[in-house]
Amino acid sequence: MVTKAQIIEKLETIEDPELFLDIWFLGLIYNIQIEPFEDENRVIVDMTFTSPMCPAGPQLTREVHEKIMQLDGVGAVKVNVVFTPPWQPSDEVKLTLGLI
Repeated sequence: MVTKAQIIEKLETIEDPELFLDIWFLGLIYNIQIEPFEDENRVIVDMTFTSPMCPAGPQLTREVHEKIMQLDGVGAVKVNVVFTPPWQPSDEVKLTLGLI
């Protein structure tokens, strides 16, 4: 069975092309749910973007889907893009970006 830790490892390899930081560190992933699906698992991910009009949005959602599908035991992936709550960078992200 796929684990949340394995999914997070994959998400940490996806870089936001504008900020050059991975989407997990940026806090763009709000929720990861693993459900039984036929003989494997379905993974449902709620994610957001740094802004609602993010030009990299389609690329990021496609990468999330593709990377998670690479994991053994995953039969389906659904990526929900949500904007509530709006993305707010953590203090660690702000520090990394030189904003504080």
